[in-house]
Formats: sequence, C-alpha cells, structure tokens
Amino acid sequence: MALGVDYVGQDCSMARALELVGERWTLLIVRDSLFGVRRFSDFQTHLEMSKAVLTQRLAGLVDAGLLARRPLGGREEYVPTEALEDLWPVVFALSDWGGQQVPSPGGVRREFLHTGCGTLLVRAGLCPKCGVVPRPSDVSMRPGPGIGDLVRPNVVSRALRSPRRLLEPIR
Repeated sequence: MALGVDYVGQDCSMARALELVGERWTLLIVRDSLFGVRRFSDFQTHLEMSKAVLTQRLAGLVDAGLLARRPLGGREEYVPTEALEDLWPVVFALSDWGGQQVPSPGGVRREFLHTGCGTLLVRAGLCPKCGVVPRPSDVSMRPGPGIGDLVRPNVVSRALRSPRRLLEPIR
C-alpha cells in the first residue's frame, strides 16, 4: 500500500502544519530560505535535489503563503514571507535537537547569535541575555567548531562558511 500524502482524520494543529512543511525536502528549503537562498538554481545545487521535486515543493510553499515569487532581472526569486519567518524558532529548535541527538564531529556546524547583543541563541532560538526570541532579521550565523574543511563547490555552500545575517540574500 502506498504511503499517504496527507493526514486525513488527524484533526490537530500539528497535522495541519505538517500538511504544509512535512514533506521530504520542504523543511530544508525553509531552512535555506532563512539562510538567504532565493534562486531556484541555488536551492537545487545546495540541496542536490531533482528539479521536479524542487518545483513541486516551491509551488506548495508559495501556495501556502510561506514564500513569495518576485521577479529579479529576468528570473524569479523565492522570498520568505512573514509566515515563513515565524517558523524560525521551529527550524532552530529542530536543528539544535539534531545537533544534540546526532552530533557532528567537532561540534555544531553553525552557531546563531542575537545580532543586537552578540549572544549565542539557546533552545527554540532564545537569547538568554535579552530573554527574547529574535526575529530572523535579528539573527546572525557563523561557522561553528564542527564546520570541517570540506567545502562543496557551490555558491551557497561557500557563502554559508562566512558569518552572515539570516535572510540576507545569497547572490
């Protein structure tokens, strides 16, 4: 029997959220969008996924109001909406949990800081110094001790090896 693609009969908020972001690759697209990826080709290169699946996932995120298509120089960019930005604490928490449960050799690959005070974020993206969960536009990331030496030969991977603010477009 084929695996279903929806959560019929599951009447809860989590099931409805998974309808939007629960398919394979979708949260990685959300993550990359928060990291500044905007172009179809950059998503595809960085995630190493098929054009057909990426096209479907991006269309779903646009239809759900999480990404907006914007023309730019004869191409389209996929820009995160406020609704997608609201997923930042979830993306951070899932990444943080994964780093604890399945740690990278040498430590975390990326560290996230509250730009306003320079403090490392903790659980669910909280700034322990200020007591707030900053919006993605107020978060910077930098390579962590587990980043390693391997650099994949694409513009996104190279850009993510340097300190940068979230949402800053990768060009």
